[in-house]
Amino acid sequence: MLDWLFKKSHKDIIDPRNDPFGKYNGNEIVYVSQALDTGSRSSRKPFTLQLETAFKEKFGMKYAITENSGTSTLHTCLAAAGVGAGDEVICPAQTVVMTATTILHQNAIPVFADIDPETLNIDPKDIERKITPKTKAIYAVHMHGLPADMDAIMALAEKHNLVVIEDAAQCVLGVYKGRLAGSIGHMSSFSFENKKHLSAGEGGIVLTNNEKFGTIVRKTAFNGYKILSAGQELRQMLPSEFQDPHYKRHDTLGWNYRMNEVTAAVALAQVEKMDFLVGRRQKVAEFFYDAIDGCEWLRPQLVPEGYVSAYWSFCVLYEGEGVTGLSWKDFYNKLKEAGGDGFYGGLSVVYEELVIKNLEFVKSGYFPSSGPCEYSNSFKWEKGLCPVAEEVQPKMMQFKTNYRNLDDAKDQALILKKLIRSLA
Repeated sequence: MLDWLFKKSHKDIIDPRNDPFGKYNGNEIVYVSQALDTGSRSSRKPFTLQLETAFKEKFGMKYAITENSGTSTLHTCLAAAGVGAGDEVICPAQTVVMTATTILHQNAIPVFADIDPETLNIDPKDIERKITPKTKAIYAVHMHGLPADMDAIMALAEKHNLVVIEDAAQCVLGVYKGRLAGSIGHMSSFSFENKKHLSAGEGGIVLTNNEKFGTIVRKTAFNGYKILSAGQELRQMLPSEFQDPHYKRHDTLGWNYRMNEVTAAVALAQVEKMDFLVGRRQKVAEFFYDAIDGCEWLRPQLVPEGYVSAYWSFCVLYEGEGVTGLSWKDFYNKLKEAGGDGFYGGLSVVYEELVIKNLEFVKSGYFPSSGPCEYSNSFKWEKGLCPVAEEVQPKMMQFKTNYRNLDDAKDQALILKKLIRSLA
């Protein structure tokens, strides 16, 4: 089928299916060619439907809704939860800024909870301290591949009648006490962004067992078409009424967040390799565990008993400046000089990001200065609000785990190990 593309005259084109370390060496190119073949569309199911079916079956969920990004999925989950003007949504202080910005886009108020110093995930005890009569939902973000403490979070949600949205973008196939992360909350959000476990360049997907939530997510993500439901999107059902000039199509406020067929084709092929792709990251993490074995000043993220991390990254806290005499940046430079790939720092505490700290969203006029909702005292996030997050975030070192060649990963772990020994 694809021989024309890889014939010998095209010497500059390499068939990715023959590259053992390629990123897209499964059925990606086959499915993309089918998605681009307009003549075959009437004879096959849309790739968005195939992707949704495969994903929800893997997680044992009733409904899956594809979208164009993991940010869009978070946004539509908030809409489905009924989050609106003046409501509060609790989210971790140390995570991606999009948890806060999606809340702001709903004219709602981010409330930052501190993180646990060992697991580096949102602390249920601080969640409870932050709940008020205005609280509507909780973002349970699974950082670095490790599930958050979902039993405690769900107990709080039940007690206070709150909606829990799992952000599992970094936690594909992470396990919490026998259950897959993303299958526990009322809704969950996954990402197919370029650096994620499953990569289609971009894209996202929502999982839920709640038909009402699923339908609102679907309609909100696709321009509010009234015919949409949790289980069906527009490409699967085009009623003859669409041709009637008197037919009214839209009954919900929505955005155009739908996933395209080419992205879905790539994502489906990635889902087919899900266990392998996640397992490879977990294997890379083992190499790094060996590298830091016995080193007391590189403290890895705690994986409690009953948890399984998907290791989106291998995160450690650097507590060695007093031992080695090297600052965080000095240690980074030493590793690079030794041939290492380096590592990433932890994401900024969210309320210290400039868009939040400087209240840029207020300056733009996005929030009303007067009206039924009073925001004047809502956006005061001062230093010291979440002391644990502020203390540990500058110490974070995130070693990448997405090596496709395990020999390369072993080499990188060995470089780190030798550097640690040289500083002992």
